[in-house]
Amino acid sequence: MTRDDPNRFRTTLRSLMMPADTNHQGTVFGGVILSSIDQAGYLEARRHGMHRWVTASMDGVHFLAPVFTGDVVSFRTRTVETGRSSVTVEVLVEAERHATGDLVKVTEARLAMVSVNAAGRAIAFDSPPSQGDPS
Repeated sequence: MTRDDPNRFRTTLRSLMMPADTNHQGTVFGGVILSSIDQAGYLEARRHGMHRWVTASMDGVHFLAPVFTGDVVSFRTRTVETGRSSVTVEVLVEAERHATGDLVKVTEARLAMVSVNAAGRAIAFDSPPSQGDPS
C-alpha cells in the first residue's frame, strides 16, 4: 500500500482514557468518544483543504464494546467520498486494553464534513482559504 491509498485507515488521534471520562458504571461516556470522533473527522477533512470544516452529520455510529479507564483509544480515519464542498469520513475506534494490551474495535462512525468560509457558507474545498480563515 502507498501512503495515499484511499482504502487505508490512518491513526489520526490517540487518547488515554482517564477517570473523569467515565460514568457511574466505570465505563467511558459515549459522549467522550463522540467528541473525539468529531475531532478525528475534522483532522481527516483538513487533509483536503485548509478551511474551516464543520460536521454536517454523524451517521452509523455503532458502540460495539465498552471503553475503560486506562485504555489507550485510537481514532483511525479514511476519506470514503468527496464532493464539491464536502467529504465523507469513516472513523474506526479501537481501544488498547490497559490490563492486557489487547486491541479491541469499540466504535465505528461515518461523518459528513463540509468546508465553509468565514460566513459559514459552503465552499469548494479545493479553493484557496477565504479572507479571515485560519491559515
